[in-house]
Amino acid sequence: MLALLHLTGPPARYRSGSSVRGKTRVSQHARLRLKSVFHLGAMSVIQMNGELRDYYRRKVGEGKNKMLVLNAVRNKLIHRVCSVVHRRQKYDKNYTPALA
Repeated sequence: MLALLHLTGPPARYRSGSSVRGKTRVSQHARLRLKSVFHLGAMSVIQMNGELRDYYRRKVGEGKNKMLVLNAVRNKLIHRVCSVVHRRQKYDKNYTPALA
C-alpha cells in the first residue's frame, strides 16, 4: 500500500538560489505500470461529470499547468484507493468523516 503513495512524487523544482532552471516537473522515479493505470483512470475521471472533473477544470481555469493538475487528480485517486483498502469497505462517494 505504501508503494501506491510513492507512485507519483510532488513536482520537483529546479532552483539555484533565486534563479529557476526550467519548468516544474513531476518526478520520474515511479512504478511505470501503476502510474500508467492511474493516469488512464485520471483521464477517464476528468471526462465524466463529478467532483474531480470540477476540480480539474477549476484548477486549469486558475492557470495551473494541465499535467500538474492531472497529477493532483491521480494523487486523489490513489488516496481514495488506499482509504478503501485500509477501511476494508466499499467506496462511498457521499462519505463524510466523523468529527473527533
